[in-house]
Amino acid sequence: MPFIVLHCDNLRANNLINFIKEKRIEFGGWLNAGATFNPSQIDGYNGPVVFNDQANKFQLNQFNVFMQRPVVSTGESWDVGGRFDFLFGTDAIFTQAFGVPPFDVNTGEPLSRSNWDLDLCCSSTRTYGIALPQAYLETYAPIGNGINIKLGHFYTPTGFETVPAPNNFFYSRAYTLNIGEPFTHTGFLVNYNLNENWLIMGGGITGSAMGGWDGGWDKELGNWGGIGGFTWTSDNHATTFHLSGTYSETSTHSSELWGFYNIVLQHKITPKTLLVLHHVYGHAGGVLLNNLKYTNVVKDAEWYSFIMHLYYDLTDNLSVGIRGEWYRDADGFRNPSPFRVAAATNIVDGRVASFAGDINSVTVTPADYYAVTIGMNWKAAKALKLKWDALRKLNIRPNIRYDRVDAYKAPAYRPFAGNKDQILFSLDFLLPF
Repeated sequence: MPFIVLHCDNLRANNLINFIKEKRIEFGGWLNAGATFNPSQIDGYNGPVVFNDQANKFQLNQFNVFMQRPVVSTGESWDVGGRFDFLFGTDAIFTQAFGVPPFDVNTGEPLSRSNWDLDLCCSSTRTYGIALPQAYLETYAPIGNGINIKLGHFYTPTGFETVPAPNNFFYSRAYTLNIGEPFTHTGFLVNYNLNENWLIMGGGITGSAMGGWDGGWDKELGNWGGIGGFTWTSDNHATTFHLSGTYSETSTHSSELWGFYNIVLQHKITPKTLLVLHHVYGHAGGVLLNNLKYTNVVKDAEWYSFIMHLYYDLTDNLSVGIRGEWYRDADGFRNPSPFRVAAATNIVDGRVASFAGDINSVTVTPADYYAVTIGMNWKAAKALKLKWDALRKLNIRPNIRYDRVDAYKAPAYRPFAGNKDQILFSLDFLLPF
C-alpha cells in the first residue's frame, strides 16, 4: 500500500511537471546581497546613494522570484503569456508603486497613496519590504512583422541600468536610474519591429501623480500619459541607439507637464569591450519646492545627466568596468538625502512620518552630483571549476565608488555625513537560480 501511494504521488508530480513544461511556464529568480563600507559614516546612510544605501551594514537587497510564460514573438500564430515578480529585500522600496506621493507635488496637499504594494509588510524593520514590480499579460499578434503588447504593471523599457540586480554590472546604481527616470509603469506597451534594424514602441501609462511614473492600480487612473521611443541596431549588432521618453499631465489634479527623454548609445568597440553613453533630461511643471534654497516656491523643475560606462572582459569569468556620472538636480526637486527616508514618508494620524528614519533629517537642494565607480564581476564558481551546479552562476562584485556634490546656485551642501564627498567600498554577490 505505501508503494501505491508513493507511485500515485509521483504520478501526480510528473503530470504537474509535464503540464508546466507543455504550457511553457517558467519559474526562476535570483538572490543579491552585500555590504558597503563607508569610512566617513559610523552608522546610517550613504547620503543620497541608493540600493546599497546602508552604511557599514549587511543588506539582503533582492530575493526575487518570478513566474512567466514567455511569448513566442515570431511566426504566423497568436501567442499569449505574461509574468509576475515578487521581490523581498532592502531594494523593495525603490521599485514599489510609489507614484502617488504623500503630498501633491504641485500644491503640497496630502494624498492617499497607492495600495498595490506599499504596505504589504515589514514597516517595523525600517529597511526591508516587499514589492510586486511586475504583473502583466503579454500577447503576440502576427500582424505585419509581428506586434507584442504588454498590459499591466511592468518595468520601464527606458534607460540602461535597471532595478533587477542581474541586469547591472555594478552593485550601486547611478543617480540617473533612481531619480532621473521611472522604475515601473502601469498601463500598456506595444512593440513593433519595422525590420531587422528598427524597433518602435509606444503605449499609455496611468495610476500615477508623477506623470505616469511608478503607478499603481487603484489611484490616479484618470490620469493617462504616453510612453514611446525607438531602438536602432546596426547590421553587425555591434551598435545600438535608443531614444525614448514619457509625456503626461502630472496628475488628475494638475494639467502641468511631467515628462522626460533619454538617449542610450551602446557600441562594442571590440568583442570584449563595450562602451555605453547615456543622457537624460526631465521636466516637471509648476512644482512646489521646499529645500535649502527655495521655501514654498512654485516653479518649473528640471534635471539632467550624462553617464559613461566602459566594460572589458579579461576572461570568460572575469570582467572589469568603470562608470562616470554627472547629474544635475537643477531645482532641488528630485534628489532628497537619504532617499529611503523620503520615499517611506506617509501621513500617520495626521502627522508626517517615515518608518525608515527621522523625516527631519532629510535634506535636498539644487546641486550637481558627480560619481565614479570601478569594479569587477567574477564568476567565482566557474573560475575555480567547482562542480556544484547551484553555484555555477554565482557572480561576486567588488566595487569602489567616489561621490562628490556641489551646490548649484545655492549655499554649500554636505549630504555625506557633513561632507561634500565620500568614498565607498562594497562587495556583493549575485546568484541567479
